[in-house]
Amino acid sequence: HTIRADILAMANDIDRMAPRLRGKEQQFSRFLAIQASRRALSEATVFNSNGDVLGRTFLSISAALDELPLNRIEAASSSDPVIFESDRDDQVRALVRLDGFLDAYLFVARFVDPVVLNHVQTTRDVVREYEALEGARTDIQLTSALIFIVVALMLLMAAIWLGLTFANRLVGPVRGLMGAAERIRDGDLSARVEEGDSDDEIASLSRAFNRMAGQLAEQRQELVAANQRMDRRRRFTEAVLSGVSAGVVGLDGDGAINLPNSSAATLLETNIEALTGKAFTDAVPEMTALLEQARSAPGRIVEGEVSLIRKGHRRTFTVRIRSDRTSDPRFGAIVTFDDVTELVTAQRTAAWADVARRIAHEIKNPLTPIQLSAERLQRKYLKQITAEPDIFTQCTDTIIRQVGDIGRMVDEFSAFARMPAAEMKTENLCQIVRQAIFAEEFAHKDISYQVECPEDTIFVRCDAGHMSRLLTNLLQNAEEAIEGRLSADDGAHKPGVIAVAVWGDEHGVTLTIRDNGIGLPADGRERLTEPYVTNREKGTGLGLAIVKKIMEEHGGRMYLDDAPDGGAEIRLSFPPLNDDVQNNDEDVKMSGIDYGA
Repeated sequence: HTIRADILAMANDIDRMAPRLRGKEQQFSRFLAIQASRRALSEATVFNSNGDVLGRTFLSISAALDELPLNRIEAASSSDPVIFESDRDDQVRALVRLDGFLDAYLFVARFVDPVVLNHVQTTRDVVREYEALEGARTDIQLTSALIFIVVALMLLMAAIWLGLTFANRLVGPVRGLMGAAERIRDGDLSARVEEGDSDDEIASLSRAFNRMAGQLAEQRQELVAANQRMDRRRRFTEAVLSGVSAGVVGLDGDGAINLPNSSAATLLETNIEALTGKAFTDAVPEMTALLEQARSAPGRIVEGEVSLIRKGHRRTFTVRIRSDRTSDPRFGAIVTFDDVTELVTAQRTAAWADVARRIAHEIKNPLTPIQLSAERLQRKYLKQITAEPDIFTQCTDTIIRQVGDIGRMVDEFSAFARMPAAEMKTENLCQIVRQAIFAEEFAHKDISYQVECPEDTIFVRCDAGHMSRLLTNLLQNAEEAIEGRLSADDGAHKPGVIAVAVWGDEHGVTLTIRDNGIGLPADGRERLTEPYVTNREKGTGLGLAIVKKIMEEHGGRMYLDDAPDGGAEIRLSFPPLNDDVQNNDEDVKMSGIDYGA
């Protein structure tokens, strides 16, 4: 490092003196000699990249420059000294670029003691050998490591083999137990393991396992038999529940429905899937009060009648609820209910029929004398009354008219109470409809009557007189509904229309009467067919009751609904003709006038 410091210091001095030395070779040489002597350098030379000497000491040998390889000069171009030795003499040489010149390099040399050089060479040889050993150390380490790994793996494999051999002898019975347990888990309860003759823990465990498997097989057979009995009982119960017309609903401890039958879903106008799991108070809130009474008295049967409104129709149900005494949360109560709407209606109809019969009997007798007396007064004393004869005439006419109205009402009472038995024959329903409409057209010329009968003849088994009376009642109701709408000034610009349609198919014959009148009431619609239930001021409440009674006698049904464009629609359905009836009546000839509408 001394020659490195000397050449850097000398280069700095030359760079400082560059302006004075540039182009002055003798002065440059003397300056180099002084610098070289100060630093004990044997020679010093300044030259450019072309090999031209700019200055040298007196002892410098130009041949030394010729020995400089090109790579030394290129290495010195980075202002970092390049130090090297010569094989011909005992000198150390250094080369550095001069920054004070455009293209100049400083080359110096110094003699070194041969002993020192020998020591340096020896050191280099030792370092070279050390580096060789250092390079081979990795290979030696890898070889040693590989030998160690191979030996360790051999020992490990031997240990594993010994361990597996011992483990197989130890775990074999356990593996057999595991396999048998897997078979039992898959349902094969016939799986058994070898017990062996030893008294160790594995043998005891094997014997216990075999006993357990045998007990499981026996219990499984018992469970299968019990499930079969329960399944037979369940199917029997479901068959009983599905066969009854009443709705039956089982509730759990929380009041949720867990066992509804098909009749319950039908009566509540829903499906079994929608009922199952739903709270009973949410499904049928009208029965909540009865359910609370049953819960307050477990073991007792609570009965009552409940009215339900579903899809605009009111229906009456008789309900029986029994709450269980058991603490099992799966069982709460049993609810049975049945639709008694028709029964209640029939009871009311029977009661009103008896009342109508009594009223007709008590009122009809004095009506004729009253009417005859009023007519006689009018004929005999009208000419004798000089003061206000118009009032006398008006009073007697009122008496006669009101007696006539009462007489017609009594006739309706009598007809409702003692309707003659229907004489069933095969009749042309289209002809009966046209005759009924023909009679009404003359009385209500401001109403348009429309008849739709795609076939000339549609036959039904009926009593023609009863059918005429039925149609007359329905047409009069439609006419009064239209008059009510017009009088209420509700859509008066719309003319009254009554449309009657008749059609038949394999399911029977259907007759519809549709009007654009005031329509049916929203509440209490289901009671319109009961006696003395009406929404008209002058109505007796017997018209629809008589219609329903006639339809029941004919095995048909009547449906009340709203017309699509406003008003009411009455639909009558008649059963189809039996083959025997058609064969017996195929020669019947229907005669009469075809009245157009």
